[in-house]
This record gives sequence, structure tokens and C-alpha cells, in this order.
Amino acid sequence: MNSKAHDRLQENPPLDGFTIELLGELARPLASPASPGEDLRTEVASLYLRARQEQLTAPIVRLFARLLELHRAGQGTPADFALSAADLEGLAQRHQQIDEHMVSVGGRLTRALPIATTANARVEEYLSDKERLAPSGTDLWERILDNKRRIMAALGMDEAAWNSFPGQIRHAVDSVETLARLVDLPPAQLESVARVTKSYRMRLTPYYTSLIMPGVINDPIMLQSVPTGEMIDNAGIEIPPVAADHSPARLVDQFYPRVVTIKATNMCAMYCTHCLRLAHIGRKDQVYAREAYAEALDYIRANPRIRDVLVTGGDAFVLPNAMLRWLLGELDAIDHVRLKRLGTRIPVTAPMRVDDELLDILEESNDRKPIRVVTQINTAQEITPVSRDAFRRLSKRTFAVLNQAVLLKGINDSRVKMWKLCETVHEAYVRPYYLFNCSYRNPQFVHFRVPLEVGRDLVESMYGNISGDAIPRYIATAGGKIPLHRSNVVGRNGNEVILRKPWSGEEVSYPDADAEVYGNARYSFNK
Repeated sequence: MNSKAHDRLQENPPLDGFTIELLGELARPLASPASPGEDLRTEVASLYLRARQEQLTAPIVRLFARLLELHRAGQGTPADFALSAADLEGLAQRHQQIDEHMVSVGGRLTRALPIATTANARVEEYLSDKERLAPSGTDLWERILDNKRRIMAALGMDEAAWNSFPGQIRHAVDSVETLARLVDLPPAQLESVARVTKSYRMRLTPYYTSLIMPGVINDPIMLQSVPTGEMIDNAGIEIPPVAADHSPARLVDQFYPRVVTIKATNMCAMYCTHCLRLAHIGRKDQVYAREAYAEALDYIRANPRIRDVLVTGGDAFVLPNAMLRWLLGELDAIDHVRLKRLGTRIPVTAPMRVDDELLDILEESNDRKPIRVVTQINTAQEITPVSRDAFRRLSKRTFAVLNQAVLLKGINDSRVKMWKLCETVHEAYVRPYYLFNCSYRNPQFVHFRVPLEVGRDLVESMYGNISGDAIPRYIATAGGKIPLHRSNVVGRNGNEVILRKPWSGEEVSYPDADAEVYGNARYSFNK
């Protein structure tokens, strides 16, 4: 096409099928002749004048939308408002000329806007319920600050102790007696907690305790941190822990040829009531001897297939800074180790641990080889202004911050709770990565488990409704991570694949690649 022809096309763009269809509907005679009143005539005339005068697309869309509304209500055709077919065609062309992508008024009005309206309706219930049913820690911040003042007074803490990691650990809630002073639980519930703590450790940082909302039965923070009698009542045959069947060397777990885990400590700032490594915690905090880490590192050095090492525990951020710097330095010195991960709940259980010295250590290692921080956030209530700031700072010093949530009954097993969790995490500089179905290995927390189909429905419901990179992959751990997503390929018709949109159930036809063309090795520069 020569330049003059192109200019003419830009000046008088052809009307597309959507616009031709729109103009045809507006031109169709009404079943009964209409006689619009003066008010309607004045309104349409004003809309037409603005559409002609303003160098904007919105006035044109408003005019056509009003004409279509009046026509469908039997209140008049464009001719009844002294508008000719030529007038409307001219405005339709003007719309395409103004629009940077030559979008037509017919496409925008009769296709795009209805699609957007339908999409908006899908999230209205969530938007109206999310603050009430799934408040974030930021939404609850004033109440959390009230809790903080009450807890500090009860534990004899000052601001310096509260804002330091040693202060949080030194004043940790690890007995039923201390818990009873801080959380209003009836005697029967306290007796239930006492039964469990004879067998399993309980520890909450004062900070994490402040996130528990008084008077809320089954508060999602309390469910994750305060053990209940079910952990004893559910007693059964425990499947051997991961250490027994996937540990080829000391401190090492390995499921895959290119990835290993170093369980660097048994310590956590808070012991979760759904912990996969429940049997590993023990009764005493430990950072292991250098000889133990040396055996793990020797195994990694001797296996050049390994490229990715996850340092976890326990919690990697509980390691002393000197130990963490040394361990990362040893991994960085292994040529075939190309990436590192650190598993931690610290940014939501004790965010004050994320200080400048820790961040410097992470940045130094990240400059040598990429390092990712992998955390676990299970409810939006765990994201407060303080934890969000910790994640913001981590995101500036590391390659990525990823969330591995666990699907837990009563905590995040509804659309509102899961969508709010993923959006809140996303806004806190963290990428939702995995959603684990709660482990089947440990009978102690069978009461938290959620059916696979419920998890599938929750994850599928997010597609088309929230940002794509806020949607985690749904995973079961059964000798490795097994994806649980439902297939959206539902059939085939010749070369057409039938796909189902998970957010609406609508089925669409999608042309597959031509198998013959794909199989032809001689293509492009190889022809």
C-alpha cells in the first residue's frame, strides 16, 4: 500500500462487522412508530454535539449507547432524532480515527463493554465481603496496636525489646500459663492446649500473638499457632517422616536430581500447628555442628547435577548471621550450585529479624548467584504494615520473594479468603507460588485437611478474576510436588481443541498447530 492510500485509509477507516451490525440494529424500524418528547430530543442533540466537537471517544460511545437504549425501549430511531445514517457512519469513523488502536465503536459498545460488565459482576461479591470475611493485618492494624500495648504490659516488654528479634524470642509465649494471660480462652480450651503441649512444642512470638483478634472464635492466627486437643485425638499411624525416605546424606532431603534441601536447624520463631516437620522439632532449639553442615555440603559438592539448594529447617532466618553468611558463602563457592533458596516464616512471625545486617548478607550472596526467599503466608491477617515493610526490603535485596501457602480448613478455604490472601501477598512484594494441600503424612492435623476438589475449585476460580501472577500452583506433596490443577482441555474436533474457561465454564474452540507443518524439519533458514 502506498503512503497516499494509507493516509486515505486512516482518514476514512472501513467500518468493521461489529459497527455495521450496530448501525443495522439502529436503522431497523420500530414495531410501533415513536414520537420522542422535547426533553429526549434535546438530550440526544446535546450528546451528538459533544460527539462531533470533542476529540474524544467517550462522547461518541455515550451517544451510540443512548441511541441503542432508546431504540430497544421503542422510544425512537436515530431518524426520530434527526440523525441520518451518514451522520452515524461519520461518527463511527471518527471514533476509529481518534482511537490509537482504531478500535471501533461497535466493538467497544456491543462487545468489550458487555464483557467487562460481566467480568465485573464476577468479583462484586468478593469486593463487598473481603474486608469483613478476610481482613488483612493492615485492615486490623489499630486493633493489633491495642493488642501490642496490652501484651507488652503483661510481659513487661519495652519498645526496644518488642522491636528486636532477641526480645521477641526471650518473651516468646511457650506455656499455657503465659498464653492464658494474653489470649482469652475458656478453661476447657486451656486444658486442651495443655494436653497437647505435653507432646508437642508451642511457641508464639509476642508480635504474632498480637495478630490474634480477641473474641473471634477460630481466629486464623490462633488456629495456626495454638495447638488444640485434636492433635492428640487424631492420633494414628504416622507415615515415616521425610527424613526416613528421602535423606541421602546428613541434613539433606532430595526428591529431584537438580534440587536439594538442607535442614539447617530445628528452630522456628513460631511453631505451626500444621507443620509438615512436626516430628523433627524436638524439645530443644539447635544450630548444628559445623561437621553436620560439612557432610551436607560434601554431598552437594560431589553431585554436579545439583544446581538449586533450599536452606530451611525449622526456619533459615533463625540461624545466626555469622552461620548464615558462612553457609551461603560455601554454597556460592560450589560452581554447579547456581541458585539458593531460604525457607522462612520470620517476616510474618517476627519481622523485626529482617534488619540491615541480614539484608546485607542476602544482597552479598544474591550478587554472586540468585537467592530467593520462600515464605509461608496462609491468611491476609498475617500481612501488617510491619511485615509488608520487611517483604518490601527483602524484595529489593534478593532475586525474588515467593509464597508457599498451605490450604487449611477455616483459615483460607473459601474464595473470599483465598483471593484476599493472594491479592494481599501480591501487594506486599511477594509472588504467590505454591498452594499445598495439607499433608496426609501427619494424622495430628487431619482436622485441617481440605478435599482436593475444594482446592481445585478455589484455584480455578482465580483465573480471569485476579492478576495471573497472583495465582499459585496447586500442589500435593507425595514423594515430591505433584500439580493438582484440573485440565481445561476438554475435547477435540479435528484440528480444533475444545478449551474450557475456568472462570465461567464457557467452552471455546482453539485451532491447534498443524502437525504436518510442525513435523517438517526444513523451515525458515533451513529451507
